Amino acid sequence: MQAQSNDSKYALGSGDLIRVSVFGEEGLSFDQIRLNDAGTFSYPFLGSVNAKGKTAKEVENLIAGGLRGDYLIDPKVSVSILEYREFYVNGEVRTPGGYPFQPGMTLRKAVALAGGFSERASRSAYFIIHDNDLSRTPQKAFLDTPVMPGDIITIEQSFF
Repeated sequence: MQAQSNDSKYALGSGDLIRVSVFGEEGLSFDQIRLNDAGTFSYPFLGSVNAKGKTAKEVENLIAGGLRGDYLIDPKVSVSILEYREFYVNGEVRTPGGYPFQPGMTLRKAVALAGGFSERASRSAYFIIHDNDLSRTPQKAFLDTPVMPGDIITIEQSFF
């Protein structure tokens, strides 16, 4: 199952699983490549390719540019995301942990995946730390707040 089109603005990161296809070049095509903790992967002739923070289209262009000339005249490269990295839910939910991201994920859907609210969960104190926030500052969230891969959601305990 392909998770995204190549037009997406989704920034790749460590843990994402991608497919790289080079038309007519079986030895340069890979069904599954998981990005390592640095957001890179090893690729023939190019060595380590840094995909962190890049879109699938940008990685396509990077690989095509590296192969063009010495290896291929006009490489046709396609990069698809097969699986997004997980997001995490902790605090007052029935089953805290990491869950596979799906496009359109909201905090409401994330809590449902985590088994719903526990009996002691607050109905208004939700926080999210976005994976792309370098300061790692928890931000107040609402049930319709979008969730992205790598995000950490905390459901606080109710005091009443």
